[in-house]
Amino acid sequence: MINKVVGDLAAAMAGIGAGASIMISGFGNAGMPKTLVRALGGMDLTGLTLIVNAIRRIDECGTSLFSERRVDHVVTTAFRGPGAAPASYEDQWKRGEMTLDIVPQGTFAERIRAGGAGIPAFYTPTAVGTPLVEGREQRDFNGQTCVLEEALTADFALLRAEKADRYGNLHFRGTQANFGSAMAAAAETTIVEVAEFCETSLRPDEAHLPGIYVQRVLQAPRWEATP
Repeated sequence: MINKVVGDLAAAMAGIGAGASIMISGFGNAGMPKTLVRALGGMDLTGLTLIVNAIRRIDECGTSLFSERRVDHVVTTAFRGPGAAPASYEDQWKRGEMTLDIVPQGTFAERIRAGGAGIPAFYTPTAVGTPLVEGREQRDFNGQTCVLEEALTADFALLRAEKADRYGNLHFRGTQANFGSAMAAAAETTIVEVAEFCETSLRPDEAHLPGIYVQRVLQAPRWEATP
């Protein structure tokens, strides 16, 4: 019988090595896999690529990934929180120690979805006329200028869900779903932390993401919300 449940963090994070590309779910605090991110921070890996909606949420998990300069590249939609002082990753970017791809949020979501669907690239009018598209391929469609955006894929995806069954079927709570389903489809290996396991299979109406996209599931505590 298929059983994707793992008993500890070592088993959940097995195989993640230096230079890995990692998608991390989360919109604000909802869906942020804090247990898995903290475990990643303790693995002493270098040369990582992180694909995450808001980069500051990684620091809020209490990791040393940026302070120890273990991230080489970040794809994100939000580089600094409102009113926040410059963080260590901003200084690294200014010194050329880390590269950065800032993407409009809708484009971010679509690049991940395209990666999971096997679509290598697409055109969008979003961000045309801004510094974000300088030097990029642009093309007119019916009189509207669009920019070419490449799909995003990754070696691993780290997700948070509310519950799962042994087959890896997931149930998200509210906005916890955010980018999780798209990231699971776009990654080679999907690792999920959940608050609870179901003794029986999730009902079809409960399963928001089918287990075919999930390789490992770990039970982890719920975390208090971060503003």
